[in-house]
Amino acid sequence: MAEKARIAILISGRGSNMAALVYAAKSSDCPYEIVLVASNVPDAPGLTLAHAEQIDIFAHPHKGLSREAHDTIMHDAIVRSGAEYVVLAGYMRILSDGFVRKWADHMLNIHPSLLPKYKGLDTYQRAIDAGDKVAGCSVHLVTAELDDGPVLAQTEVAILPDDDADSLASRILIAEHQLYPSALASYVTREAHPDWILEQVRQRALALEETHERLSFGSPGWRVGGEKTGKYFAYFTQRLHGEASIGLLVKTTGIDEQTALIDADPDLYYAPKFYGKSGWIAIRLDTGQTDWDHIADWLRKSWQMVAPRRLTRLSEIADQF
Repeated sequence: MAEKARIAILISGRGSNMAALVYAAKSSDCPYEIVLVASNVPDAPGLTLAHAEQIDIFAHPHKGLSREAHDTIMHDAIVRSGAEYVVLAGYMRILSDGFVRKWADHMLNIHPSLLPKYKGLDTYQRAIDAGDKVAGCSVHLVTAELDDGPVLAQTEVAILPDDDADSLASRILIAEHQLYPSALASYVTREAHPDWILEQVRQRALALEETHERLSFGSPGWRVGGEKTGKYFAYFTQRLHGEASIGLLVKTTGIDEQTALIDADPDLYYAPKFYGKSGWIAIRLDTGQTDWDHIADWLRKSWQMVAPRRLTRLSEIADQF
């Protein structure tokens, strides 16, 4: 089984969403483990529960400290725990830009509305006052803008005719407890999901000059040059031509380089069944440990092998600066 993602949870109160995550993590097939529960409130009830569940806890009050100073203390505690992700579960502190940057793409939050609707507070009453038929909750990545990061998952909750803010909140909380563990599990395993992997390759391939995407045998490929005269410099392989793994096919200088790469790192490189005899190499992308800078370098190298000279000349000039 793959190594589990290590999660630190930040709370300020009872930590009911924290508890949902803790109990979900007890399942043997859960892809994450909770390594720390931390709080800005030393007597937060959620800390007692976490300690009883044999999870390391940490607390440091924020009073008398600047936002940046307190965030540094919390960040250092998270790093010491070995956590790879930070999950906010009722953490009632606006985080400093520096803290958010340190955990960019590795920090999640749950918000009690269907974002982008009703950012901030009083979300239940605002949904009722607006005459909405449904409210709900959203799991999103944390960015410097409050409740504004990319939404990862949502659950709708019907608004009943006699609902007030409290009754609606109680049902949305149930939805939160269901949504947060599943959304976190999906996010920490995203690097093994074909659609996510393909999007990472696509962004990097199409960032190169005069490239476009075209299907080849039902699988995405990327070409440089015109629609009629362009040449392929990369292919995405997911069971393409019987391949077992998810990978990226790029050009090498020939069979000698291909062989040397495979000999040096057979867990990363292999000869593709259909293109291998012409010197293409396949790079595995489904290990969960992909070096995307390395992939970007390979895409550019392969692009340079087939791009028109006018483009490669401009690229060489740009590289000098």
